[in-house]
Amino acid sequence: KMKQKEVKELSIEELDEKLQSFKKELYDMKMTHAISPIENPMQIKKLRRTVARINTELTLRSIQE
Repeated sequence: KMKQKEVKELSIEELDEKLQSFKKELYDMKMTHAISPIENPMQIKKLRRTVARINTELTLRSIQE
C-alpha cells in the first residue's frame, strides 16, 4: 500500500485520515476473509503493516513536538 517514504511526506492530518481509512479497509477485509477466504490473504498482511507504519510515524512526530 504505502511505503515509509510516502508516509513521511504526509502531514499529521493526512496521516490521521489515511489511518482511519486503512483501519476500516483492514477490518472489512478481515470480516470478508472470515466468511469466505479472499483470493490473496497477503493483502491483509500488507495492510496491517501499512497501518503500523502510519502509527509509528504519528508516534514519532508526537514525541518530537
